Amino acid sequence: MKPANTYTEHLVSLSRSKLLRAISDRGCPQGRTIRIGETQLLNFASNDYLGLAANAVVIDAASRAMLEFGLGAGASRLLSGGCTLHGELERRVAAFKGSAAALVFNSGYTANVSAIPALATNKGAIFSDELNHASIVDGCRLSGAERFVYRHGSLSHLAELLQASHKTLKLVVTESVFSMDGDIVDIRGIHKLCKTHNALLYIDDAHATGVLAGGRGSPAHFNIQPDENVIQMGTFSKALGSMGGFVAASETIIEYLVNRARGLMYSTALPAPIIAASLAAINHIETNPEVVVTLHANIGNCKRLLLLRGIHVPDAPTAIVPIYVETVAEAMRISEHLLTRGIYAPAIRPPTVKQPRIRISLSTLHSDEDIERLSASLSEAIGCQ
Repeated sequence: MKPANTYTEHLVSLSRSKLLRAISDRGCPQGRTIRIGETQLLNFASNDYLGLAANAVVIDAASRAMLEFGLGAGASRLLSGGCTLHGELERRVAAFKGSAAALVFNSGYTANVSAIPALATNKGAIFSDELNHASIVDGCRLSGAERFVYRHGSLSHLAELLQASHKTLKLVVTESVFSMDGDIVDIRGIHKLCKTHNALLYIDDAHATGVLAGGRGSPAHFNIQPDENVIQMGTFSKALGSMGGFVAASETIIEYLVNRARGLMYSTALPAPIIAASLAAINHIETNPEVVVTLHANIGNCKRLLLLRGIHVPDAPTAIVPIYVETVAEAMRISEHLLTRGIYAPAIRPPTVKQPRIRISLSTLHSDEDIERLSASLSEAIGCQ
């Protein structure tokens, strides 16, 4: 059999199972509404939680930086790729997240597949939540460390695994806000376990940064003061509306990552306009706290309306609202119904998740009318009254 036939057969199988994916590029900026082809749609599928991706202040900062520093970075940070804005952003991130230092990566994915292998090493042990993001899973695999997977959010299971391990270097890795379920795990409890068992705590705060605790994320939400054993990873590409990832930690950890994180060492640096946009986004959140307040008002309103219509949703103060269904076909049917009502909320299917769902993402930009339209349309599709 020719190799190409193998791939063709795989695509045919995906299509039959309603798991074939295709790219639908928009013809407009990211925002409350988007245009796909000739159709204008109300957008409930974006991680732009605070509406900063097309914010005028953020765009202006990027434009000014491009005029001053140019576009392409031209090299890695360890050569000539960084500019003064990169260091400024790292200092701002460290202060924003309550850590001693920070390091910028080209994406959240790059941060995880670079930092986790560097920190765990092939002599350590990693303890990873079973629902962790693919980038965490890949980072754990790349590490060569002994790997243990604990039941989602289970402190008791994690405690058992930590107690049984004889490794001197232990790294507990978890998302704070889980990207497909929108739930928040007990970071305070996990932090206590890490202290008890002398383990490092690596928090993927991608969907909590900009959302929880006035935007500062899960440690602030749980009143945890980051110490030398707490490592926060986050992104600029979600609530901050820009691009890139970061790790915030002790000065020792950050210096170590500068010397060991392959995604930093062997990647061309992010362009200065992107860095400037991220700086402007952090400044905007700190000087305009109402943007986070508005987001949470929308979260509360959406969940209230869905519950009034008999649609069960998890009770968590996050911008991710999953609508669980039993089959892929049902998820596809609901998503297609929403499209007929001018609402963009694609079905989330295996292998991304085991249980199919519609994943609603809320934004500061959504109006009460938008949320009412969404809840009414979902009610129509699901058959609830």
